[in-house]
Amino acid sequence: MTAGQVAQDRAVRWGVVATGGIAARFTADVLEMADAEVVAVASRSDAAAKEFAGRFGIPRAYGEWAALVADEEVDVVYVATPHSAHRAAAGLALAAGKPVLCEKAFTLNAREAGELVSLARDRGLFLMEAMWMYCNPVIRRMVELVRDGAIGDIRTVQADFGLQGPFAADHRLRDPALGGGAVLDLGVYPVSFAQLLLGEPDRVQAEALLSPEGVDLNTGMLLGWDSGATALLTCSVTAGTPVTAAVTGTAGRIEVPAGFFHPERFVLHRDGAEPEEFTAASGLHGMQHEAAEVMRCLRAGEPESPLVPLDGTLAVMRTLDAVRDRIGVRFPVDA
Repeated sequence: MTAGQVAQDRAVRWGVVATGGIAARFTADVLEMADAEVVAVASRSDAAAKEFAGRFGIPRAYGEWAALVADEEVDVVYVATPHSAHRAAAGLALAAGKPVLCEKAFTLNAREAGELVSLARDRGLFLMEAMWMYCNPVIRRMVELVRDGAIGDIRTVQADFGLQGPFAADHRLRDPALGGGAVLDLGVYPVSFAQLLLGEPDRVQAEALLSPEGVDLNTGMLLGWDSGATALLTCSVTAGTPVTAAVTGTAGRIEVPAGFFHPERFVLHRDGAEPEEFTAASGLHGMQHEAAEVMRCLRAGEPESPLVPLDGTLAVMRTLDAVRDRIGVRFPVDA
């Protein structure tokens, strides 16, 4: 068996790092899966780890990350910390020989992302960004149709993700040291959506409203490709946007409704034809799609997922770096 590979005939045993809302959602979804277990949780606080473990019936709770990654009964580590701690938490797990699923934004910048990818590849360990959108069966069906030429050549992509706010000055979204701002927290979704369809852009432009702390509150991005395609993307922590997406080509368009990053349907408009609605039933829901892909890879001995390839994650991080460069947002780790 390869490093981190899991036998086909037993459940995959997860360890969860962090105890916040996204960790709770992931844990609840995984616990519904017949071929998975959550056997350990870690926090920087004993009390937080024990409370989370009690809430979900997890057998072991650790007040430090190092104890969880050293647990021999943990097959794979899910990193659900704020993205400012992703490099440290995922790096600790990889150094201990554990495969990792790491939340998005993957890291604070492309340099940190490259360090994690190099560490995983050097050790032959599985690593994947938790970009659940890429594993969603509706999104996968949409990509298939686009690649089969259903709307012709792509000309424009539009996507938005905005929250109403306001967020207080001491909130993590306002703190540069924690990777605050709209771009990393929300903009990662529109950028990932566009790059799923078009790859890394050849040109990046951006404008933003910045907070007194120096993070972006409202950002517009214009990405360009040598093919002639463009993407107009927005993210905000001061305005609740529709959170929709659309792809227009030379022969039609696709519209993805609110919650475009985890849709249940989309509508295909072909020139000269009635609109077609597409859904995709898989028997899974929520974050189970990404968990299932991780477990499939672990059982197959695959160090990377073809649905969420590491090179694609690195490309998205380079674009996010370029956006922050254009709008003048820098984090302490960028120095």
